Amino acid sequence: MLQGSMVALVTPFKKDNSIDEDKLRFLIDWHIKNKTDGILVCGTTGESATLTHQEHKRVVGIAVEQAKKKIPIIAGAGSNSTDEALDLTRYAKKVGADYSLVITPYYNKPTQKGLSQHFKKIANAVNIPIIIYNVPSRTGVNISPETVVEVAGSCKNVVGIKEASGSLDQATAIMSRLPKGFSLFSGNDQIILPMMSLGASGVISVVANIEPKKTHQLVQSFLKGDIKKSRTIQFQLYDLIQALFIETNPIPVKAALNLIGLIEGNLRLPLYKMDKKNLTKLKKILKEYRLIK
Repeated sequence: MLQGSMVALVTPFKKDNSIDEDKLRFLIDWHIKNKTDGILVCGTTGESATLTHQEHKRVVGIAVEQAKKKIPIIAGAGSNSTDEALDLTRYAKKVGADYSLVITPYYNKPTQKGLSQHFKKIANAVNIPIIIYNVPSRTGVNISPETVVEVAGSCKNVVGIKEASGSLDQATAIMSRLPKGFSLFSGNDQIILPMMSLGASGVISVVANIEPKKTHQLVQSFLKGDIKKSRTIQFQLYDLIQALFIETNPIPVKAALNLIGLIEGNLRLPLYKMDKKNLTKLKKILKEYRLIK
């Protein structure tokens, strides 16, 4: 089963706003070399909200092709339309993605029954391992532990949840009720260690875009029983993690990747370049971490 540090990968854009396919391939190779345990494409950090469906599918296809099964690929496949999410999930299966990440439908604020039916329809139609993505700060809806248990019990290919509510109470409720083999992943870099203490299998991470080896080490140290080392790394990464959320994700992480020299930091509107004061703060942190001079 999937475990470790999975990066929520950015989608690199050229100055003309087209997808920079060469840089996307470069980032995938870079993460393989730097010990990342899995790659999520077309998630929140990947600016999926501004990708056309054609672009979305292209990014997933490139990721699967470039990874060459050296590393698991998780394909973001969510939508606020069940039929659209189903289409993206079918495509992920078709091109050979290892997992599909399906977000709770945003904006239309479904009931718990609606959420249950949404995930069941997708899972019953496509035989691919599915990870639920719960991020109520983005979607306006929180999937309850009871609904997660119901869906996981009914659909054997619903194998995990990226829990990004930031609530350790909710994580505890999920882990205390879910069937064996179902995995919890932290969706918040600030609490990787606390989440793993509750039984999480790892993290789907933003900071891993910048510090893949350290994020990998944090998770693997815990899995190997070295809690002290894991805690030390969590504390070491804390200031950097905070800096990467000084503005809306992925604005800071793309700026950081640009400053480090890995990609251009281009964003698609309505996301916009960082405020100068915040950019100065980000540069200061990157210097402290010896990521830039």
